[in-house]
Amino acid sequence: MAVKRMLHNDADNIALLENVHPSDWQNPQPSGKYNLVVVGAGPAGIITAREAATRGAKVALIERDLFGGGCLNTGCIPSKTIIRTSRLYADIRNAENFGGRVPGDFNVDFPFVMKRVREIRARISERAFSARQLASLGVDVYFGEASFAGPSSVALNGQTIHFKKALIATGSRPIVPSIPGLEEAGYLTNENVFDLTQLPPRLLVIGGGPLGCELAQAFSRLGSQVTIVQDEPMFLLQEERDAAQILSDALSRDGIDIHLNTQTVGVRVEGDQKLVELRSDDSTTTVAVDEILIGVGQNPNVEALNLEAAGVKYDVKSGIKVNDFLQTTNKRIYAAGDVCFEHMFTHIEDASASIVIQNALFLGRKRLSDLAIPWCTYTDPEIAHVGMYVREARRRGIPVETFTILMSDIHRAIADGEEDGFVKISVKAGTDKILGATVVARHAGEMINDISLAITRGIGLSALSSVTHPYPTQAQAIKMAADAHKRASVPWFRKWLSRQWLARW
Repeated sequence: MAVKRMLHNDADNIALLENVHPSDWQNPQPSGKYNLVVVGAGPAGIITAREAATRGAKVALIERDLFGGGCLNTGCIPSKTIIRTSRLYADIRNAENFGGRVPGDFNVDFPFVMKRVREIRARISERAFSARQLASLGVDVYFGEASFAGPSSVALNGQTIHFKKALIATGSRPIVPSIPGLEEAGYLTNENVFDLTQLPPRLLVIGGGPLGCELAQAFSRLGSQVTIVQDEPMFLLQEERDAAQILSDALSRDGIDIHLNTQTVGVRVEGDQKLVELRSDDSTTTVAVDEILIGVGQNPNVEALNLEAAGVKYDVKSGIKVNDFLQTTNKRIYAAGDVCFEHMFTHIEDASASIVIQNALFLGRKRLSDLAIPWCTYTDPEIAHVGMYVREARRRGIPVETFTILMSDIHRAIADGEEDGFVKISVKAGTDKILGATVVARHAGEMINDISLAITRGIGLSALSSVTHPYPTQAQAIKMAADAHKRASVPWFRKWLSRQWLARW
């Protein structure tokens, strides 16, 4: 079958392809029934196949395109590589605030930025997403378009592969909105934006979710004139309003032209530019750009699998239906990752792999709902969350107390010049049980791990007060929130007794 075309046939992409879809690969011949057949070699599929084989299972892994899925090839790895470089350039431009001097010939070397993306992608593919490496562990690796031939078999390249259990981990693809003239004008998604070698002078980003916000800020810092359009009144709709507002202010400071509550209603080409018509309420404006980047979400890859033959129910928008044990409506078949989850994050795929292995192969009853799954939007500042939002707790009738520490009160954040943001931890009122937390800070993705651990292990917020953090660190904001809870939790009679004791002695 055709492999995803790499735009640049350079050494890095050749090395990548040799790891994620070797040019000389020969599929094995199926023999007997597999304990587990995995369809899709993204993170969820690879981790499940590797761990199952390590535990002695007979495993087949089928991939139609590239090992690593969106995470390696078109998502997490390339985007975070670009974001890191863009932060460097932002810091250089801000050097005078730290006593530095920006060199007069300071320029962004965008072709090298993208070469670094390809180098890092190739390097990581060799270590974590190699087809040959997985085969060396005893996994039968097949390349081809798989479709279910029945409730316990898969058809592939004219062959039939039988299984006792199966996992569907086919991932997702970008949603492309129906906008008149968009197809004719051409557009970018996460699947091809990392193939660019020249920086777009003017870039329009459609979508105010994590992908849209991350790449809008990154390209702005790399030198593009960026416009971002969001059809809702705020960015990151799932996040708390104060977090979204901090992000909006940060994007504005980076020079991004922000259009909220705005629809993209048409695109036309005039000469070498694209004219995009935007509508907000009753007003219409036209923006001239060189490239359009679509970041409005993902659709699950379910259509080509012939799931009807396997008795697996699905929806083309929400994906495969699974229960809390990650079983589909065919109890032999499980699903994990973007193809069935509302929140499409690589670390959820990692966590769900252990659930599938235990439940599918070892009579386990591990539940997805038992996991405390954090997530992070890697803008600057980052926005990370774990557990319930306050609005969700209130909707469930759970009384909530919230403790908030501003990053502007944290000495290390002041010294670093990174005062935007806060740590907000919510507990069930009258207890120290942590319900959820939001962290907005430059290193929020690292800081949220302390709270994720506490929720996972049932550690109360009071216990975090006794954890000694090195001084000065930005994570001290978590301890300060715990200290605030501890002070607020002291009963009035204990305070009274303390005062009496101290007055006496």
